Amino acid sequence: MAAAVQSQLCKGGLTGPLGQQDCAGPRPLDPPLESELDKAPPTNPEGTKGSRTKGSGFPRSDPSSPLLPVCSAPSSACSAVAVSEQGNMPELVVTALLAPSRISLKLLRFFMWIFVYSAAILTAAVYGCVALTHVLCRPSRGCSGRPRRAAPACLVDPTLGEHGFLNLSSSGLRLHFVSAGRGNGPLMLFLHGFPQNWFSWRYQLREFQSHFHVVAVNLRGYVPSEAPKDVECYTMDLLMADIQDIILGLGYSKCILVAHDWGAVLAWNFSIYFPSLVERMVVVSAPPMSVFQDYSIRHISQFFRSNYMFLFQLPRLPEKLLSMSDFQILKSSLTDRKTGIPRLTPCELEAFLYGFSQPGGLTGPINYYRNLFRQVPLEPQELAVPTLLLWGEKDPYFQAGIVRAIESRFVPGRLEAHILPDAGHYIPQSHPREMHQYMWAFLQDLLH
Repeated sequence: MAAAVQSQLCKGGLTGPLGQQDCAGPRPLDPPLESELDKAPPTNPEGTKGSRTKGSGFPRSDPSSPLLPVCSAPSSACSAVAVSEQGNMPELVVTALLAPSRISLKLLRFFMWIFVYSAAILTAAVYGCVALTHVLCRPSRGCSGRPRRAAPACLVDPTLGEHGFLNLSSSGLRLHFVSAGRGNGPLMLFLHGFPQNWFSWRYQLREFQSHFHVVAVNLRGYVPSEAPKDVECYTMDLLMADIQDIILGLGYSKCILVAHDWGAVLAWNFSIYFPSLVERMVVVSAPPMSVFQDYSIRHISQFFRSNYMFLFQLPRLPEKLLSMSDFQILKSSLTDRKTGIPRLTPCELEAFLYGFSQPGGLTGPINYYRNLFRQVPLEPQELAVPTLLLWGEKDPYFQAGIVRAIESRFVPGRLEAHILPDAGHYIPQSHPREMHQYMWAFLQDLLH
């Protein structure tokens, strides 16, 4: 599960993470020959006057040069020969040299997708049996989820902050957020994971609002934020643009980024491509995509821990299985004694299920996973933003050995990593006191 891929069109006119228009039309043709440059001033790809000086295109056919053919007149035939000699031949050679690598990459991706979809079918069979068992054991709940008509009281608790919406400049999407402590210090931006929402940061919102402007967002696809239906609307570069727009839209030039699970995957990527916007980073229970890729290849057991990712590659079926027997699979994952959140109250559980129970509420979050393997294989990348990494030794989804793999990618002195011996996957909710202690110490020099 990090190189950013090219921006794709989503709801018209989206720009990529670097702010460049994605659908600006075909690329400009190669520069004209010298004889054409003499007739008209040069232009840049957008049609405005350029600054190229005369003679800066292809060189003239100089009779004294042993590298160019001799021609008594600047005819189009001679020009064509010059272009062929200088451009096409080397390009053919380069193409021939790269052909084995390109073929190998295509074969690698082909066999990767065979593996992914084979694993998806096997995983679907297992989860299908689990979902069917839940239905048979609780037939009154039926084969679908019950829509929640009203948000639970804890989801609108005013002590957690004020609710608002932000229109993103790149996509025009409308994202929901909860904000507290405005004017109390730097921006601390929280990114949640799956299957959760902004409410997973309730303890941190209360803890840090006295010294920071704390903002927890509902990422795109999570109700009540807008949720495009197309899978292509959840590519990594579009999600990166969302985070950039949130920071700038809130009126800041940088932030302290705090992230968990899928939010952490986004944070890792964002720190690589937008380091100037991230002052510090606190990451919980998720590795960078390239580290996860390399570690999983060397430790096949990690694939079994993350088997749900393969199920989520299939269309429609994951949404159906997760909603059967009134979202029992999600309930079990959040409340299980070994894998879930300790002491989760019924109201808090409903705070997470409320959005998923709305029409199409599961499709957006699962679309994150449907784009996960489209970037494989990934090149290893160096990590440099000062980061606090918290990991649960008993995390059922990620092995603790991944922490060492993450450390090997960091610039020395930039990573502070802690493995909590009794913690699982949901550290922000299961071990908030320990997390806060590490965070206060990590951010001490930013306090005024």
